[in-house]
Amino acid sequence: MFHHVKELQFNARVSKPDPRFARLLLEQFGGPNGELKAAMQYFVQAFGCRKPHPDKYDMLMDIATEEFSHLEIVGATIQMLLTGVNGELKNAADESDLTKLLDGKAAKEGYIHEALVNPNFFLVSGGTPSLTDSNGNPWSATYIMGMGDITVDMRLNIAAESTAKLVYENLMKFTDDVLVKETLRFLMTREVTHFQMFQAALHSLQPNFPPGILQSDPRFSNKYFNMSRGEDYTGPWNEGKTSEMGEEWQYIDDPHQHVLATNGLLEEKIKGTERNENTVQAGNKALSADRKATIDEATQPVDGILSWSEYNSEMTDEKAATKPIGDKTKQKKSKK
Repeated sequence: MFHHVKELQFNARVSKPDPRFARLLLEQFGGPNGELKAAMQYFVQAFGCRKPHPDKYDMLMDIATEEFSHLEIVGATIQMLLTGVNGELKNAADESDLTKLLDGKAAKEGYIHEALVNPNFFLVSGGTPSLTDSNGNPWSATYIMGMGDITVDMRLNIAAESTAKLVYENLMKFTDDVLVKETLRFLMTREVTHFQMFQAALHSLQPNFPPGILQSDPRFSNKYFNMSRGEDYTGPWNEGKTSEMGEEWQYIDDPHQHVLATNGLLEEKIKGTERNENTVQAGNKALSADRKATIDEATQPVDGILSWSEYNSEMTDEKAATKPIGDKTKQKKSKK
């Protein structure tokens, strides 16, 4: 159940109209890294967590709802940046007013140029926010990423918050309005906060590596193939131990020769790890059984009925108390 509060979460303000920056800000309204994308992604992901991971369901729904709040902030800012434009577009009888609003012929020509780049913003939306990115591409559900595996979804969300944060960071470079920057900084900061929430949620899920359930093949899990020629670099990505499984990196300097020598990797030897095919298969079965048991236990029907919510018993009792006396009897009679 959603309940809309008319006050914004953050009091968005602008110093003066700026139609051009309003168009850029559309990127966070209807773009692939914007607030609607984030809200819908977390909202959709939450459904699979409702029973087996109710704490993660709560977190996802809270953040999704906050993202809708941020969408409202972005939309309000865009609308304020278009102050005057919306009204002048409605003034179809006098085209000169729009020229005055935009400080002369040169400004109007620039405005028309912006409209040609994104005609929907000015011609179709009538000077109000539209669910497009800054180039006029309509918002699409293809932006939403959810794999139905909670550890994978948390990683997807960490990436989503990272990209959204960077978009706000870049947007701040294109406006001199200190009040708009204040709003953008708030929104950017919340991306960092959500990043930490998803990261903490991921760490609370154990085991959470590898993503999904099936373990990786020990023949290839710690191989680094040097796929380019020239100056080579080393670092924790190809020397020492692997970050998650603690295996020794095996550096393959000449991948072509290595592939030939191992019959297309079919005769690859296990090196640098204590894992083998037996331990991998045992791990696959154990984690599969654990995940299945968690979901099965959480989704057992009660008296043959699956219920999404459990309502407060006091509320139920209150309703029962206000129910007309003899109501059950009437229902029985009607059935007869």
